[in-house]
Amino acid sequence: MNKRTITPRPAPVVEPSPWESEPEPVAPAAEVTATPKKLRRPTSEPQTVEREFDLEGLMTDFPTARDLERFVYDETGIVLTLKGRANRLKYQVALDTLNGVNVEAKYVGRDNPYLDKTDLVPEDPMLPVPSADAGIPDRSQLQNEFYTAFVPHSDAEYHSQGRKMHCMFRKYKSGMITYEVIGPIEPRPYGEKIDKWGKVRPEIIRWVDPRTGEQIVQRNDGTFTPIGRRLKAMLQTFRYNRTNQWVKYVDRDFVSLDHKAAINPWEIAD
Repeated sequence: MNKRTITPRPAPVVEPSPWESEPEPVAPAAEVTATPKKLRRPTSEPQTVEREFDLEGLMTDFPTARDLERFVYDETGIVLTLKGRANRLKYQVALDTLNGVNVEAKYVGRDNPYLDKTDLVPEDPMLPVPSADAGIPDRSQLQNEFYTAFVPHSDAEYHSQGRKMHCMFRKYKSGMITYEVIGPIEPRPYGEKIDKWGKVRPEIIRWVDPRTGEQIVQRNDGTFTPIGRRLKAMLQTFRYNRTNQWVKYVDRDFVSLDHKAAINPWEIAD
């Protein structure tokens, strides 16, 4: 009698479902290792040790005012001016600053004490704006004004390079027209010298300052100043459609600005 054998069926292959989230991987068991015992931290915070500055100590460690200024700057960030002052006074001011005492404003400076001015290129001081012509009316009498950045530069070198200036033209109700060059102000190096590092640097920086203050182009009676005639001719070369910038923007009629006057000339303006 033959013995019947049953062959087990293979398990069905299950396709992954797009709707089910993948099971999170099981992390392998970590090996248990003996950890060394940590030292106990002190329960109380360590006390900060305050530095005690002494007048005699400052005199010994910093024999010059520059050394003293640099030390105070490193410690506090405050700039002091101590050069030339009485020896006892400058050390007392430095000590007060280090201890957080407010010192008089005359002892406080602005320049970084590590900056040596002999290493800098000197600059000429900036000149004030030239005064305006005394015959110009008050600004409350202004009728219209026109700004342009295309006036040829008055400096010969910049003019040869095609550089321009910024200029403001103003017309007053009396008929007077003025101009004022307002910039730009630019630095220009002069000369050459070799510094202590062997590099060539400018000997001095001077300012190219074309500012003029407000000056007259056209007087109240309609006559022009010499520079006024040239400025008018220049603006007449700047074309604007069938006219030019002098007519369009500078020498404008009052009626073109006040349309109410064309409608009712008897109404008093505000």
